[in-house]
Amino acid sequence: MQTDRYAAGLAMLEQVDGRGGEEVLESVRAICPDFAQYLVEFPFGDIYSRPGLDLKKREIAVVAALTAMGNAAPQLRVHIAAALHVGCTRKEILEVIMQMAVYAGFPAALNGLFAARDVFDGQDGQKV
Repeated sequence: MQTDRYAAGLAMLEQVDGRGGEEVLESVRAICPDFAQYLVEFPFGDIYSRPGLDLKKREIAVVAALTAMGNAAPQLRVHIAAALHVGCTRKEILEVIMQMAVYAGFPAALNGLFAARDVFDGQDGQKV
Protein backbone atom coordinates (compact mmCIF):
# COMPACT_ATOMS: atom_id res chain seq x y z
CA MET A 1 0.00 0.00 0.00
CA GLN A 2 1.51 3.31 -1.09
CA THR A 3 1.17 6.07 1.47
CA ASP A 4 2.22 9.71 1.42
CA ARG A 5 5.19 8.70 3.59
CA TYR A 6 6.13 6.03 1.06
CA ALA A 7 5.91 8.46 -1.87
CA ALA A 8 7.99 11.02 0.03
CA GLY A 9 10.48 8.29 0.93
CA LEU A 10 10.86 7.13 -2.67
CA ALA A 11 11.44 10.71 -3.81
CA MET A 12 14.07 11.21 -1.12
CA LEU A 13 15.73 7.88 -1.90
CA GLU A 14 16.05 9.01 -5.53
CA GLN A 15 17.75 12.22 -4.36
CA VAL A 16 20.11 10.33 -2.08
CA ASP A 17 21.26 7.55 -4.35
CA GLY A 18 20.23 8.73 -7.81
CA ARG A 19 18.78 5.34 -8.70
CA GLY A 20 15.78 5.06 -6.42
CA GLY A 21 17.01 1.92 -4.71
CA GLU A 22 14.74 -0.35 -6.74
CA GLU A 23 17.20 -3.26 -6.83
CA VAL A 24 17.51 -3.34 -3.06
CA LEU A 25 13.81 -2.76 -2.53
CA GLU A 26 12.85 -5.58 -4.90
CA SER A 27 15.16 -8.02 -3.14
CA VAL A 28 13.68 -7.05 0.24
CA ARG A 29 10.11 -7.16 -1.13
CA ALA A 30 10.71 -10.72 -2.27
CA ILE A 31 11.45 -11.70 1.33
CA CYS A 32 9.19 -9.36 3.31
CA PRO A 33 7.09 -6.73 1.51
CA ASP A 34 6.18 -4.96 4.74
CA PHE A 35 9.85 -4.44 5.62
CA ALA A 36 10.52 -2.93 2.19
CA GLN A 37 7.73 -0.44 2.84
CA TYR A 38 9.14 0.45 6.28
CA LEU A 39 12.61 0.80 4.75
CA VAL A 40 11.30 3.55 2.48
CA GLU A 41 8.85 5.23 4.84
CA PHE A 42 10.84 5.60 8.04
CA PRO A 43 14.44 6.41 7.11
CA PHE A 44 13.75 8.25 3.86
CA GLY A 45 10.16 9.47 4.22
CA ASP A 46 10.44 10.53 7.86
CA ILE A 47 14.09 11.08 8.82
CA TYR A 48 15.97 12.07 5.65
CA SER A 49 13.12 14.45 4.77
CA ARG A 50 13.49 16.46 7.97
CA PRO A 51 14.94 19.96 7.85
CA GLY A 52 18.10 20.71 9.79
CA LEU A 53 20.73 18.74 7.89
CA ASP A 54 21.38 18.68 4.18
CA LEU A 55 21.85 15.35 2.42
CA LYS A 56 25.64 15.66 2.39
CA LYS A 57 25.76 16.01 6.18
CA ARG A 58 23.28 13.17 6.61
CA GLU A 59 25.36 10.85 4.46
CA ILE A 60 28.54 11.78 6.33
CA ALA A 61 26.76 10.80 9.55
CA VAL A 62 25.54 7.53 8.01
CA VAL A 63 29.02 6.63 6.71
CA ALA A 64 30.43 7.30 10.18
CA ALA A 65 27.76 5.22 11.91
CA LEU A 66 27.99 2.27 9.54
CA THR A 67 31.78 2.34 9.74
CA ALA A 68 31.64 2.36 13.53
CA MET A 69 29.25 -0.59 13.53
CA GLY A 70 31.94 -2.60 11.77
CA ASN A 71 29.51 -5.25 10.52
CA ALA A 72 27.47 -3.50 7.85
CA ALA A 73 29.77 -3.51 4.81
CA PRO A 74 27.03 -3.90 2.17
CA GLN A 75 25.06 -0.98 3.60
CA LEU A 76 28.26 1.04 4.04
CA ARG A 77 29.13 0.59 0.36
CA VAL A 78 25.63 1.80 -0.62
CA HIS A 79 25.96 4.87 1.58
CA ILE A 80 29.49 5.67 0.43
CA ALA A 81 28.14 5.75 -3.12
CA ALA A 82 25.21 7.87 -1.93
CA ALA A 83 27.61 10.24 -0.15
CA LEU A 84 29.50 10.73 -3.40
CA HIS A 85 26.20 11.27 -5.21
CA VAL A 86 25.13 14.06 -2.83
CA GLY A 87 28.44 15.91 -3.03
CA CYS A 88 30.92 14.37 -0.63
CA THR A 89 34.43 14.05 -1.94
CA ARG A 90 36.50 10.90 -1.69
CA LYS A 91 38.82 12.74 0.69
CA GLU A 92 35.93 13.67 3.00
CA ILE A 93 34.69 10.08 3.05
CA LEU A 94 38.15 8.74 3.83
CA GLU A 95 38.61 11.30 6.62
CA VAL A 96 35.28 10.31 8.18
CA ILE A 97 36.23 6.64 8.07
CA MET A 98 39.67 7.34 9.53
CA GLN A 99 38.06 9.37 12.33
CA MET A 100 36.10 6.26 13.29
CA ALA A 101 39.36 4.48 14.19
CA VAL A 102 39.46 6.68 17.29
CA TYR A 103 35.96 5.72 18.44
CA ALA A 104 35.28 2.31 16.89
CA GLY A 105 38.78 0.88 16.58
CA PHE A 106 41.14 0.08 13.77
CA PRO A 107 39.34 -3.07 12.57
CA ALA A 108 36.11 -1.14 11.96
CA ALA A 109 37.99 1.67 10.22
CA LEU A 110 39.93 -0.81 8.08
CA ASN A 111 36.69 -2.47 7.04
CA GLY A 112 35.36 0.97 6.17
CA LEU A 113 38.42 1.81 4.10
CA PHE A 114 38.11 -1.44 2.18
CA ALA A 115 34.42 -0.69 1.51
CA ALA A 116 35.39 2.78 0.24
CA ARG A 117 38.04 1.27 -2.01
CA ASP A 118 35.45 -1.09 -3.48
CA VAL A 119 33.06 1.78 -4.22
CA PHE A 120 35.75 4.06 -5.62
CA ASP A 121 37.21 1.32 -7.81
CA GLY A 122 33.76 0.36 -9.03
CA GLN A 123 32.91 3.88 -10.06
CA ASP A 124 35.76 4.69 -12.38
CA GLY A 125 38.56 2.24 -11.94
CA GLN A 126 40.75 4.77 -10.12
CA LYS A 127 42.82 3.30 -7.34
CA VAL A 128 42.62 5.05 -4.00
